[in-house]
Amino acid sequence: MTVRVVLVDDHPVVRAGLSALIGGTDDLEVVGEASDLASACAVVSQRHPDVVLMDLNLGEGAGGAEVTAELRALDRPPRVLVLTTYDTEADILRALDAGASGYLLKDAPAEELFGGIRATARGETVLAASVAATLVRRTASPEPTITEREVEVLELLAGGLGNKEMARELLVSEATVKSHLSHIYTKLGVDTRAGAVAAAIERRIIRRS
Repeated sequence: MTVRVVLVDDHPVVRAGLSALIGGTDDLEVVGEASDLASACAVVSQRHPDVVLMDLNLGEGAGGAEVTAELRALDRPPRVLVLTTYDTEADILRALDAGASGYLLKDAPAEELFGGIRATARGETVLAASVAATLVRRTASPEPTITEREVEVLELLAGGLGNKEMARELLVSEATVKSHLSHIYTKLGVDTRAGAVAAAIERRIIRRS
C-alpha cells in the first residue's frame, strides 16, 4: 500500500528536495505541499494524506505546532510527523502536545526519514534518538521541571522583554511575572535574567535567539 504524504514547509527548495527524495521510493507518494496554516488545511482536506511531514518554523503566522493542532482537529485528521532543525525541549513538547505522532530532525538519513513516515502511517510513535533522550532526561531528572508557562517566560526573556512587556504579552500581572521569574531562577540555579536565559539555552529548554 502506498503511503500518501503532504509536505508542510515554508521553503520551496526544501519541499522540492523532499518531494524528489520521497518520490524515489516505491511505497511513498507526495500528494500535496503547503507553506502555512491556510494552505495546509486546504490541501489536507482535499487530498486526505496518511501522513503530514511538518516543519516547525513556517515564517510569519502560525508555527508548525499550531498547524498540527488545527490539522488534528479536522474531521479526517492525518497523522503528523514533525521534521525540523529544532530539538529544544520547548519545541518537542509543543509539537507532541499539539498531536504530532513523531519528531525527526532534518539531518536524519534518508532511510530513517522513510522508515519514520511508514511507521507514522502505521500509527507508531517515531522519535529521533536525541529527542527521545531529551524526553527521558526530562522524566528522569531529579531537577525541578520547568513548566510550560515558565518556558514562555524564558522565551520572552530571551527576546529582551521587560516585566511589564511580558505581563502584557502573557495577559497576567507584573507580580505574576516576578513570581514566575523567581521560580525559574530557583529551578535553574541562577540569580539574574541573563543567567536564566543562558542556563535555559544550555539545557536546551529554549532555542538560541
